Amino acid sequence: MSQKAHAAMTQFSIKDGELAIANKTVSELVQIAGQTPCYIYDRNVIAHNIEQLREHFPRVSLHYAIKANPYQPLVSFVANLVDGLDVASGKELRTALATSISADDISFAGPGKSSTELLMAIASGVTINVESKTELERIITLAQANNTSANVALRLNPDFELKSSGMKMGGGSQQFGIDIEQLDPIFELLKADGVSFKGLHIFTGSQNLNPQSLISAHDNIFALVQRLQQQYSFVLEHLNIGGGFGIPYFAGEQVLDLEPIAENLNSLFDQYKELVQDCEVILELGRYIVGNSGIYVSQITDKKVSRGQTYLITNGGLHHHLAASGNFGQVIRKNYPVDVANKMISNDKEIVNVVGPLCTPLDILASKMELPVADIGDYIVVYQSGAYGFTASPRDFLSHAHPVELML
Repeated sequence: MSQKAHAAMTQFSIKDGELAIANKTVSELVQIAGQTPCYIYDRNVIAHNIEQLREHFPRVSLHYAIKANPYQPLVSFVANLVDGLDVASGKELRTALATSISADDISFAGPGKSSTELLMAIASGVTINVESKTELERIITLAQANNTSANVALRLNPDFELKSSGMKMGGGSQQFGIDIEQLDPIFELLKADGVSFKGLHIFTGSQNLNPQSLISAHDNIFALVQRLQQQYSFVLEHLNIGGGFGIPYFAGEQVLDLEPIAENLNSLFDQYKELVQDCEVILELGRYIVGNSGIYVSQITDKKVSRGQTYLITNGGLHHHLAASGNFGQVIRKNYPVDVANKMISNDKEIVNVVGPLCTPLDILASKMELPVADIGDYIVVYQSGAYGFTASPRDFLSHAHPVELML
């Protein structure tokens, strides 16, 4: 087992020298899945992640962002452990409605919802996170035409950003949300028939491993909401403060420390007592709930040496796991935690490149990485693969077979 991989697999176990999930070795898991490549998710890891969140944040509601992993068995399992779901498409909405979660606790986000998707959301009774004045006008028109009322929340683009986030989704110029300086006509529109105002959604960024950055964002969110409440005199049923909680992928990254974030949120609850008294505060998380629960497994089909470098060629690659490959060519590519899953206690190591079967030099799963000495037929595993893996990858690129998914 490589040292880099070890920190990323502590949530799993080793059995008979192999990586194991649910007391099944990787060889057995592949037999159950019926093929490689495959994604495998551990429900016990997901349950543990949610339990940790419950312990640290007992005063907030936990919502799962389905976009992180929309695999229906996984979503249904998570739905029994959280308070709500967030969707970002009509298909995800159907997935959410098939779970135990009430429509009252489902929200629909995204800056480009179609009229069909808006009508789906209105008819099902979920809350639409409004991203623009135009979208709000379309919602009102659709609701009035169907003699009904739409539940809406305003997604705000604040005048601050989440520092140190992997992707910034708030502050500055954004396709997401409504700039706070453009709210006057929005609150006028909310007086119209056919719309019911429920709350605010402020999501400033994702994949953050810096507690102080998240603390600063929460401080700014509560201060902003109080200022807007004083300005527009609205009543909030809920306040979605987004997520942004990251997980470690690369060398040198540490697991996010929840303790200071929780302590600060508790202080904010006390400081803004009147604001949150009758208001549900929501943490909306995706990657943090499921990211470390999943592995991606492929099988070595060839091993070759080219001018001093060893290549392990597998039947999986960027078409199945785009993020691990470097997203079609990052300027600085970093290795995800990778291992030889059936040789976890091997002491023999070598420096290798792990590549896929595609006709492109970008098809890389590990570059110049020290791994146990591997042979044709061995299994390569990529950890931290429970979020933005299967559905976030170009599976039809070069027309190879798709991977399968399995949850145990």
